[in-house]
Order: sequence, then structure tokens, then C-alpha cells
Amino acid sequence: MSYLTYIFPAAFLLLIVLFFLGTPSLREAELSVNYRGRTRSEALILSVIIILYTVTAFYKLGDTEAPQSFRHFSAGDSVTIELGGDTVIEEILFYPGLNTGKYLLECSYDGEHYSPVGSLDQKYSALFKWSKAEFTEGADTSAGFVRITAQADMYLGELSLRTDRGVISGEGELFDEQELVPDSMTYLNSTYFDEIYHARTAYENLNGVYPYEISHPPLGKLIIAVGIRLFGMTPFGWRFSGTLFGAFMLPVMFVFLKKLFGGGAVPLCGTAMLAADFMHFTQTRIATIDTYAVFFILLMYLFMYLYISGGRLRYLALSGLFFGIGAACKWTCLYAGAGLAVIWLLYQIRHFRLGRFIANCLFCLVFFVLVPACVYYVSYLPYGTAKGMEGIGMLFTGDYANIVLDNQRFMLSYHSAVHSEHPYSSRWYQWILDIRPILYYLQYYDDGTRSSFGAFLNPVLCWGGLIAIFLNGYLALFRRDIISEFIVIGYLAQLLPWVFITRTTFEYHYFPASVFLLLAMCRIFSLMRENRSDWRIGVFGLTGMSAALFVLFYPAISGMTVDRELGSLLMKWLPSWPF
Repeated sequence: MSYLTYIFPAAFLLLIVLFFLGTPSLREAELSVNYRGRTRSEALILSVIIILYTVTAFYKLGDTEAPQSFRHFSAGDSVTIELGGDTVIEEILFYPGLNTGKYLLECSYDGEHYSPVGSLDQKYSALFKWSKAEFTEGADTSAGFVRITAQADMYLGELSLRTDRGVISGEGELFDEQELVPDSMTYLNSTYFDEIYHARTAYENLNGVYPYEISHPPLGKLIIAVGIRLFGMTPFGWRFSGTLFGAFMLPVMFVFLKKLFGGGAVPLCGTAMLAADFMHFTQTRIATIDTYAVFFILLMYLFMYLYISGGRLRYLALSGLFFGIGAACKWTCLYAGAGLAVIWLLYQIRHFRLGRFIANCLFCLVFFVLVPACVYYVSYLPYGTAKGMEGIGMLFTGDYANIVLDNQRFMLSYHSAVHSEHPYSSRWYQWILDIRPILYYLQYYDDGTRSSFGAFLNPVLCWGGLIAIFLNGYLALFRRDIISEFIVIGYLAQLLPWVFITRTTFEYHYFPASVFLLLAMCRIFSLMRENRSDWRIGVFGLTGMSAALFVLFYPAISGMTVDRELGSLLMKWLPSWPF
């Protein structure tokens, strides 16, 4: 790595520190929020931010077409393709559907006597992903006939036989969508990273198949399935819902920031910084369930803040509802629920009246226990359907209850046992400094370029947000600032559990905490607005830095093709960054 690269993080870190040095004295600063701003101009600017982000996020999200017809093979079933004379097979591409196993690949001159020459390996990590057949070393692939024989119950979508005479086609489901065969496998036409689990499971839920991936609750995969229902089992289809929810986070964040800090530049700058965050961009464009967890965490905390600001029970009920929906997507929402409980308890202590406290406890039992439990329980309906159960009546059967309970036991044992080594695993103390991004996808090309997806935070948000968390902690402890206390509790609820978890972890586990980093930075923005006449220089400057880094790192988070050496020179800021 060139030492020139170190200049970039050092310069940006210096600018971030200079910004915080301009923060008003925390001991004397005015903490109240008085600024409201102009609603009409806010709406226009917010619309521009959302449109720009949405267009960028959906651009080259994935192919809108992929093989949709699959041939079902039982173990022992075979298909023979006549090549039309003596032909040398150079390459076989295939598109696996559901189930795993191998297809034996055999060649013959006369169509009667076959010799094995290789296999088509339908691995769990290669489903709905274009793959190449593996030829046995030294095997003679010149033949007049090719036969593939399934060694397990499997579904195969499409075959492409590339020979010295060109592409050879056949008949039936394996050759009915030849126009969709790509020149090579990329993220645009295939699954990558954990899409091999979640996109597959969403498809299985749609087709009444008991899901393969049961290490998380079902609801997140059911939301992914909506995109598949709309656009087919295509890369665009299985990524659509997550990308849409990523765009939805922007107006939700804007409303949240406006409720916290009033109108004007602060909520707009905060929304722009969320749109420019690397983790938010990358994580919402991959078909995994983390997006939905973070989206519902935002909503549950928004409504909890509205409750403690005015005491209206409808907001408390909505906070509990979204907690239940989030928990049915991913268990990380349970950590968020613990933070909500602390915030609620502190509010009750400050406004304690015995009768009201007891009534509120009963209210919370309904909306934070009973309602979430019902949402969680009902989300398993596709599991029951796959087991042959029918109708809503299945919810009241012992067999359905056992499916749900058995899955909870499995998830507990599974996550406690995930200790395998991974080249991009990281621990919580690395997340808070952006030390070890996770690389979801990397492909090198012969012309000296590469394409990649990395999940990590925009350094402005990561480093600046961490400083802001400490400043908010000071305000919460020594100035009794309720807003700062709210933000710090939310952040710690998402980070502290990972301090004690020993399983293999990755930087994307920091995604839920990142929204509280943003809230913490906007709290500092609001202090500057209320206490300094020149506040726009720092606030707009830091927001502009965030946007500039998004542009700089766009190739590393979007899959855009970039020159290898130039990419490393500009984007490998730390030795541990895999760019």
C-alpha cells in the first residue's frame, strides 16, 4: 500500500476533529430546540435527496430476467443432449435451482457407451447462481452425445454447452431460456454472499417448500418474497424489497430528526448523511434481512420518543407494534427492545404515579409482549403450509406450536455455535473505528479492473459519530439532556450485547447502531445551530464531506468496475481495508 493513501484518512479525521473543536461549550450551551425552518423548502430538498438516492440505489441493482423454468430431477434421472457429430466440449454453464447434490457428466461417441468426464456440483452456496461444470483432469470431452445424471432430488434451470462448434442447444426446460445465459457470472445475474440463504428461503416460502434457512425468524424473508412475487426469481426481484426499504428509511429518519431537533438544516443534513452512508447503501441492496430490522428499529424508537415527549399511549402502542414486527425479522431487534425498556423505565421514574405506573405496565404487557408474540407466532404460517397444514386454524394446533418452539431452540443453538473462521470477521471494537469492513463480493477481470461490494460505515459517520456519542454521553450525565440520554441508550443497546457475544461476528452487525451515531451527530448539529452564528460552515461542511466520500468510495460499495491500482490508491485507507 502506498503511503500516499494514509494522507486521506488523516486529512478527513483532522477535519472531523476540527469540526468538534468548534462545538459550543457543553457546560454552558443552550440545549432547547427552538428552530422550525421552512416546510416548503424542506419538502423540496428532502424530495431531491430521496430521488437521487433511490435512483442511485436501484441503478444496476441486478438483472430483471433470469431462468424461471426448472427441470425436476429425481435421483437417477438423466438427460441426454445430442451434439450432432464429433464435438469438443469446452465449457458448460448451468443455473441451479432448489436442493443440493451432484449431476454426473458423461460423454459418448455413439450414444450407447458413456464415460464419466466430470460433474455439475449443485452446492448450497451456488443456488440461483451461474456456475461452471467441473471436468475431471485429463478427461476427453470430445463426443457426439452428453448425458447428465442426477445423484439427488434437485431442480436445474438452464444449461449452456459451449463447444468448438459454438453453443449447442437442446430441448425442454434446460434449453428454453438460452437468451438469458450470460458470458460470465456476476452479481448482476447471480446470488452473492448470504443471498444464497435468504433469497432462496423467500422463494421456498412462495412455493410451499419448507425453508432451508431457519436460523432467523421468517418475516424478513417474507418481505423479500414480495419483490420476488412482483418481479420473479431474479436478482432485481430478490433485492427489490430491501432497496425500497432503504429508500423508505430516508423520510423516516427525516421525520425522526425533525421531531428531535426541529426543522431546517439539521434534519435535512442528517437525512443526506444517511443517504451517503456506505453501510446503508450496501446493506439495503443485498437480499438479506438486516435492512428490515434497522427500518423497524427506527420506527420503534421514533414512536417511543413521541411517547416520552407527550405521554400519548397510541405512540407507545405503535412502538410496541414495530418492536414486534422487527423481532419477527431478526433477533437484533430484541436488543433494541431492551433499550426501549430502559428509556420507558426512566420516563416512568421521572413521572411516577403509582396508579398510572401500574396501568402503563399492563398496557406494555399487551403491546410489548402479547402483540409482538402474536406477530412473531403468525409469521411462521409458511412453515405450517409447507408441512401440509391449511388455513388460519393451523395456528391453534399443537403441531404448529411445536414448529415455532422447535425453531426457537434451533436458533439458540445455532447462533451460540457459530465460531467458524472467516477472512472478514471482526469484533465490536473494530466496528466502532471502521477497522475491518466485510467484503461481500469481489471479482477481478483480465483487463486489470475489479468489481466489489464492501460493507462498512462512511468514515465521517463512523469516526464523527463516535465522538458525538461521547459528547452526548456527557450531556446526558452532566446536563440531564433527555435527547442525548435517549440517543446514547439506543446506541448502547445495539452495541453492548456484542461485547459479550463470542460467536463469529461481522461489521454489518454494527448497522443498527449506526443510526444512533447519526442521531448523536445531529444532536451536536442542533447545539451548534442554537449557540453559534457560524454553525452552517461546520454542519454543511461535514455533510459535504460525507457526500464526497460516498462519491469516492462508490466503486467499492456498488460493484462498479474500477482500475485495480487506482482503486487501491484511493480507497485502501487502512491496511485492513480489502480494496
